[in-house]
Amino acid sequence: MRNLKLFERFKSTQIHAFTSSQDSPSTSTNGSSSSSSPRMNFLRHPKSTSKSFSRSLLPHGFPTTDLLEPPLDSNLKPIDLVESLSNLYRRIESSSESETSMLYLEQYTVLRSLGDAKLLRRCLLNARRHAVDVPCKVVLSAWLRFERREHELVGVESMDCNGFAIECPKSSLSRGCDLNLVNEHCKCCEEEEIKVSRADEFSGLDEESDFTFCVGLEKAKCVRSRIASLSRPFEAMLYGSFIESRASEIDFSENGISVEAMVALNIYSRLKRVDLFRVETVFELLGLATKFCCDDLKSACESRLASSITDLDKALTFVDYALEERAELLLSACLQVFLRELPQSLHSSKVMRLFCSSEVKEGLSFLGSECLFTLYYFLSQVGMEERLPTEAMLMLLERTREFARANWQKAVALHQMGCVLFERKDYKAAQFHFRLASSLGHVYSLAGVARTEYKQGKSHSAFKLMNYLISKHKPRGWMYQERSLYNVGDDEKLKDLATATELDPTLTFPYKYRAVMKFERKQVKDAFEEVDRLIQFKLTPDCLELRAWLFLAVGDKESCLRDIRAVLTLEPKYVVFGGRMRGDFVEALTAQCSEVDCWVKLYDRWSAVDDVGSLGVVHQMLQNDPSKNFLRLNCQGAAMRCLRMAWNLAASEAERLVYEGWLLYDMSYVDEALAKAEKAISIQRSFEAFFLKAYVLAEKNLDPDESSCVAQVLEEALKCPSDGLRKGQALNNLGSIYIDCSMLDQAETAYKNALEIKHTRAHQGLARVYFLKNQRKEACEEMTKLINNAFSKAAAYEKRSEYCEREKAKEDLDMATTLDPLRTYPYRYRAAVLMDDQRETEAVEELSKAIAFRPELQTLHLRAAFHEATGKLSLAAQDCEAALCLDPNHTETLHLYSRSKDQASSIDNTIAGLD
Repeated sequence: MRNLKLFERFKSTQIHAFTSSQDSPSTSTNGSSSSSSPRMNFLRHPKSTSKSFSRSLLPHGFPTTDLLEPPLDSNLKPIDLVESLSNLYRRIESSSESETSMLYLEQYTVLRSLGDAKLLRRCLLNARRHAVDVPCKVVLSAWLRFERREHELVGVESMDCNGFAIECPKSSLSRGCDLNLVNEHCKCCEEEEIKVSRADEFSGLDEESDFTFCVGLEKAKCVRSRIASLSRPFEAMLYGSFIESRASEIDFSENGISVEAMVALNIYSRLKRVDLFRVETVFELLGLATKFCCDDLKSACESRLASSITDLDKALTFVDYALEERAELLLSACLQVFLRELPQSLHSSKVMRLFCSSEVKEGLSFLGSECLFTLYYFLSQVGMEERLPTEAMLMLLERTREFARANWQKAVALHQMGCVLFERKDYKAAQFHFRLASSLGHVYSLAGVARTEYKQGKSHSAFKLMNYLISKHKPRGWMYQERSLYNVGDDEKLKDLATATELDPTLTFPYKYRAVMKFERKQVKDAFEEVDRLIQFKLTPDCLELRAWLFLAVGDKESCLRDIRAVLTLEPKYVVFGGRMRGDFVEALTAQCSEVDCWVKLYDRWSAVDDVGSLGVVHQMLQNDPSKNFLRLNCQGAAMRCLRMAWNLAASEAERLVYEGWLLYDMSYVDEALAKAEKAISIQRSFEAFFLKAYVLAEKNLDPDESSCVAQVLEEALKCPSDGLRKGQALNNLGSIYIDCSMLDQAETAYKNALEIKHTRAHQGLARVYFLKNQRKEACEEMTKLINNAFSKAAAYEKRSEYCEREKAKEDLDMATTLDPLRTYPYRYRAAVLMDDQRETEAVEELSKAIAFRPELQTLHLRAAFHEATGKLSLAAQDCEAALCLDPNHTETLHLYSRSKDQASSIDNTIAGLD
């Protein structure tokens, strides 16, 4: 449980920016820089304000308990996620080639509620890898591109290839599947080998013609055998019992084909090439190929036309013809442009008319329901993110439902339609769709039914429905959270919310409700404690906004501004305070701070392990210069957005290469990220380039014997100009490498050097060194220093538990759970202790608490091992299957799974022998 990989230890909160040595606090200058005010969207005003405070103090209103309610989750939410994952794993393992891609898309849907971006990308990659039909490949490749937000990169066109075959627009238009596609480099830019010499390339044109097609007065000379070989209808016409078989001239005037197209047909019959002709001529040839069943010619024409569709205008021009001729490849090429232009294309009336019209629906039907479900499912997910107008959103979801075949497909479409209608306040229609979704087995949709009952004044009916759910199913946190809305009396509400928090600490609503309720009761300190506890482990814009509201209400403007700045760093488009911001706040948020002052503040907050304070300062620094992007890798979405912005604003090729390397690393393209780092170093030796290289090598070289090369790279990074923040991180990482190389004295020096420049997190590494030197007391004391100095203490308590005696370790882990209930290691430790004490049932229950809200691989594996030890082999197998659904290559789980199945099989055989 404690044997963390090297690269996992690297993944602490980090800052990387391109700055020269003059940018550090000690040497900065007050140069002028352009300002960049935050984008503030002013939306609706909250319905009411708190009666406890004056309107002059809170002109934007304060949230009240009467108005607070949790949003309905639009994702599928299985009642038993472990069972669902186990079932999915078995189905994937036994599926046929044609079924596998859709099963991975189902896996993506089931796992969306967990919010793990890398896990979801892996599901989409597998779905794309196993896709066979061209339209499905086109949709899934575009989906992968959208998830990476490549459309935000300046200078990258929608049809550009990023170098990887699995997302290449040309590769997507090729038929069949290639299971090795994930890591393959695309060859679309390489010149194709010319297999014949230039002298022989047109040799087929020398063959003598023996009949003629006539179009009016014009003639096209052809070779009878060549034309006959194109299709059975041509063969029958030219060699069968028809009069044309004996004619030297055949009149083709009534077929609506130009003589130019007939000449092109003659050339194609000899050379098997259509790239020599104008697009208009190829269109005619395609129509002719369809009419006379020339499959090879049709495929060649579609490929030629598909390759010419490179922008939205061409796609809109060609799509009607593709629909009319039922040309799958050509239609796929048009769809590819529309999808790779997302989300912008959804705001085009022509594109939306195309996707939503009933005529196009009929025209698309030849692609098959599976491809069309995938298409409209993708469009509807993008539409919900982009908050499309309700009518357009409902139309996309309705199409998704119409093409759905499996129950899960129908359920997700119906549930999301219910969510959209609920937001529109069409409660009766929303309830109808929620009921349909629940009838398909999606139990969570009944929460939507209860909410619509409540909105229509039927609170008792909603309360009874939630009571029924709690009594029938194994209780879940969301059930108690939902029932709390319909309870009469604060005591009952708070009791349900406490149970909801106990069962699922990831739910934020209970904390928010308790904080607002306490504030309304003028229990200000308790209100702040409630929301502070939430922010310790849920650093999201809405949680920070609530605390900013509290600070404003008590008159603490500076703290309020800090939290608002942190919100805007995480999500620049977030609508703070419902869109109503006081003028003095807008002025304060857009005011510039000197670069020196910003660096001093950031250094101070970073040293105090204060994530919110650091984010607030980062916002001020970005106000001064947006190109100074600080990448906080523990905030995944914000980190990737900063990377893309930094890539757009990079002042040199070396900078851009480093940012590109980080983007590639995030996509798990480790070798490619390393290549970018090395190329950047070859251009300019910089701290950032060396740091990227070390970070990537740490993931590649997991063998301790090979770790010395990572240390060398970090030593080179430390020789380059940089600031104390990043040098502290590099020294901290260097200490980790030295530990892996068993160079404990060097590791101690590295950590102490990091502490000298106030890199507080180095206390943890130094404690590890002392522990390995059998200085357990010193290790514990070192972690105590980190606890005393850090704002965020949960990780420090967890780590200190490793160096304490058993009882003290348990106290530390209990404190870690109190501060951050989402950390799963304390649950695993407590479960292991219980198992050692032969309290097997309690041990499994402890793990089940964590699995209920965070089904992690390690926790599932440990519970499976416990089940195996107690002889519950079917439960062990189920947990293994769920774990392997998350990571099918996890060696230890594969061994445990195989062992459990073998033991179960042996027992079955023994029982059969006794019978």
